[in-house]
Amino acid sequence: MPRQPVRPLIPEDLQALQRVRTVSVRDRRHKVHVADFVDPQAWQASGDLRALFPRLLKGLDIADVVDGFVAAHQRGRAVILAMGAHVIKCGLNPVLIDMMRRGWLSGLVLNGAGIIHDLEVALIGATSEDVAQGLGSGAFGMVEETPRLINQALRAHDAGRLGVGAALGQAIAEGDYPHKAHSLLAAAYACRVPVTVHVAIGADTIHMHPSTDAALLGAASYTDFQRLTLLLRGLHDGGCYWNVGSAVLLPEVFLKALTLCRNTGHAVERFMTVNLDMQQHYRTDANVVRRPTQDGGRGYTLTGHHEIMLPLLYALLLQAMPDQ
Repeated sequence: MPRQPVRPLIPEDLQALQRVRTVSVRDRRHKVHVADFVDPQAWQASGDLRALFPRLLKGLDIADVVDGFVAAHQRGRAVILAMGAHVIKCGLNPVLIDMMRRGWLSGLVLNGAGIIHDLEVALIGATSEDVAQGLGSGAFGMVEETPRLINQALRAHDAGRLGVGAALGQAIAEGDYPHKAHSLLAAAYACRVPVTVHVAIGADTIHMHPSTDAALLGAASYTDFQRLTLLLRGLHDGGCYWNVGSAVLLPEVFLKALTLCRNTGHAVERFMTVNLDMQQHYRTDANVVRRPTQDGGRGYTLTGHHEIMLPLLYALLLQAMPDQ
């Protein structure tokens, strides 16, 4: 079918465009008001950090996240923080250790890399190798002490029965680790905060070491999965679950553990989830923010660097719970 030529505009067309209907800007509904703006003077007068956030968009969300955390703690509901190993490499262990000492956390959830970096911090006060430098020669991940000490601790402290987190926490807390004051695992052991560690075999450098007992590691990680499932029951009716810097593994573990809770007769509903990361991903949005709260509860995303966002949230929590 031949295409019709474009018709030129005629005066009647142009006149029709002039018949515009308008309304007063005062009668229009608005989403932004000056009452919602940042108030620097209020912050300077009171020191209230919340005055530095507009009551708009993520400024509202961060206030909700802090309020939800505070309410969960005050009502005795579970507050569980799951985190990737990058959080440790951002120098944030002291913040999380203080949160545990204040009794704010009901559980800590780590991946397999988390225990590597935490043990190295406790042992030598440093961690995080240059992967590119050692990859070509095959030296990447081939340190001697880290896998040996982890594997020894799992065997010595009955990890198959107690789990990875409990076994390593005891080993570091009671062992010769000069920098154990900076260890999440040791602090959790001292504060009696359960730590669950979820290992993907082949994903961590210690799995390359010949001393690795894959059967023990798998059994111990499975024990931690069961422990996490029991911990999640405490989220019901007002608890909080934060996922910090794990884009795939821990969101998957969380969804399965939550499903197991519900399948075995525990109605874990009406709680808050928060995903904190530098970037947002499909799996964290689906498995942390949306799906677990779709039948009741609230899910939030806060995007930013861990080394900025976690200290900021910690400061807001300290302000809200100064005596806790």
